[in-house]
Amino acid sequence: MLRTLSPPRRILMTVDAVGGVWRYALDLARQLVAGGDSVVFAGLGPEPSRQQAEEAQSFAALTWLNTPPEWMTRDEHDLDALQQELLPFIRDYAIEIVHLNAPTQAAGLDVPCPVVAVSHSCVVTWFHAVKGQAADGDWAWQKDRNRRGFDNAGMVVAPSRSHADMLETCYGPIARLSVVGNGARPGPKSERRESVVFAAARWWDEGKNAAVLDRAASRTQWPIFVAGSLQGPDGQHVGFSHAVPVGPVPHEEVRLLMARAGIFVSPSLYEPFGLATLEAAMSKTPLVLADISTYRELWDGAAMFYDARDPGDLARCISSLCSDAQRRRELGEAAARRSRRFSLARQATAMRGVYDKAALATMADS
Repeated sequence: MLRTLSPPRRILMTVDAVGGVWRYALDLARQLVAGGDSVVFAGLGPEPSRQQAEEAQSFAALTWLNTPPEWMTRDEHDLDALQQELLPFIRDYAIEIVHLNAPTQAAGLDVPCPVVAVSHSCVVTWFHAVKGQAADGDWAWQKDRNRRGFDNAGMVVAPSRSHADMLETCYGPIARLSVVGNGARPGPKSERRESVVFAAARWWDEGKNAAVLDRAASRTQWPIFVAGSLQGPDGQHVGFSHAVPVGPVPHEEVRLLMARAGIFVSPSLYEPFGLATLEAAMSKTPLVLADISTYRELWDGAAMFYDARDPGDLARCISSLCSDAQRRRELGEAAARRSRRFSLARQATAMRGVYDKAALATMADS
């Protein structure tokens, strides 16, 4: 494959094994490695399953740290050991770029190579979008730590313009902020669609809007099946009375279910990007999406939108598609065409450009 003029780099990339960051990191890193770079994963939080670890180790080095991710602690000082944990790996692997998948990890970090911080989500913007208020209580420290992370990083990346705008609404101007859309591997195609609606998320997260989806499911012609965890790490729990939960399932099975479903729905109130939606689109599954700024930015003209807090509006959108096969085909084809904007090759090329800029910024600051 073609790559940019920048030479191959040795990249250390932080990951956690819960949620979309794991899939983002593995897919991006696999593409970077295919273009000549090398990657070392440094994991935080709950350790990966054997299947996850084997997949990562098939093309990259993998180590696991003791420092928790920010979402697993109420005490910011639990994050202070990250630098001392990273330095031996930076030295032993001759790392040239540190790619952090949380800006909090960049706060106070002093390492001998450029640092890129990617904001996939954060508590502050989550509260802004879901609660309409500032993060407070046990989470208030994260605003200051993220701010220090933005200021310390050589480059900051958001996966959509909408998320970048929300970051600056919540934190103020962020120097060296770039937008690089996520990518995903091509998914399976299905010649035979089933008369079901499918959704996938970590449903314990209030921002995923499970309650609206469940109420809508009581009014739809087709059943709604939901994949993903109902139990969160801090005891959060959500139940479904009308939608049909299938529980956590392996990623490849999720993609098969997406490809067979007649409709894919994402009811999220907060999505900095929405990787599951992209994956569904790649399988030509028609999209019904909450009318939030991110989804309008990425999918306007290639999806059906509904009022994110109105289960009746969601049910009407789904029901109108259930009885209109031609419209489903049109939406599925439009979603697939739009998804081509978000290839892994394009994402990797854009990230290499970000790494180049981070290197230049580090030289200018030194």
